[in-house]
Amino acid sequence: MKWSEICIHTTQEAVEPIANILHESGSSGVVIEDPMDLQKDWSSVYGEIYDLNPGDYPVEGVLVKAYLPVNSFLGETVDEIKEAINNLLLHQIDLGENTITISEVNEEEWATAWKKYYKPVKITERITITPTWEEYKQERQNETVIELDPGMAFGTGTHPTTVLCIQALEKVLKQGDKVIDVGTGTGVLSIAAAKLGAESVLAFDLDDVAVQSAKINVKLNKVQDKVTVKQNNLLDNLTDSAPRVIVANLLAEIVIRLSDDAAKVLSSDGYFITSGIIKNKKDEVKDKLESSGFAINEVLEKEDWVAIIAEKR
Repeated sequence: MKWSEICIHTTQEAVEPIANILHESGSSGVVIEDPMDLQKDWSSVYGEIYDLNPGDYPVEGVLVKAYLPVNSFLGETVDEIKEAINNLLLHQIDLGENTITISEVNEEEWATAWKKYYKPVKITERITITPTWEEYKQERQNETVIELDPGMAFGTGTHPTTVLCIQALEKVLKQGDKVIDVGTGTGVLSIAAAKLGAESVLAFDLDDVAVQSAKINVKLNKVQDKVTVKQNNLLDNLTDSAPRVIVANLLAEIVIRLSDDAAKVLSSDGYFITSGIIKNKKDEVKDKLESSGFAINEVLEKEDWVAIIAEKR
């Protein structure tokens, strides 16, 4: 089968929503080439695992690449992607240069191109995330290792918003807590919650591909006795759960929409952990959380991204 690489030249702010658009359009794997990666201090990463070639990166902005099968629907799919990306302007998301190029790649390039960027990463003092195809030996006695195979689902667990959510879970999660993970993707936050001591975790995602991927990763990490993965739209039709923690790594606009329902569902001493929020959306999300009955407990920041720990009043 022949594959086409679609490459969008955009901004760091637009990476997350564009990657989600590409995933929903049927892409298998997303490569993000951000020149800021060349300047990062990777000292927190185990071993010499990042070998980045400056020639692969743009001088300004970010390249987001995905792979689509060459078929009779390709032109229509690309047009739909362009329209969905342009619609992000309605949400005041800066698209930058916003140019799209298409090139043909062979199947081997499609299957392996994105994997070279995904290596074991120390997320917190306690948690390390590693892809299943990398050999990794536990370095410390108290280290928790999460193995992930993203498959066709969105998210490798190393994005700043995921890191922030895991750090927030470490701060508020207590042994025996009930947790709901909204928009679970590969299931990484649900797995982290289970390994941090949650008694039970409900992992929801609307996308069936994500649900199947999360189920595989839950079994891979041997937490299927604690984590239940279901296809569901946000917190719709949820009854008699009363979790102490809800974590939602979504877009700011969806977090805002979810806020009232989270307040209703949480237990009286509950916490709502949200991320997927770019810095210029922080105040808007905080205002909505407060109007829904939450007190802002803490705001965590990493690069251009924000996570908010909100406590139910």
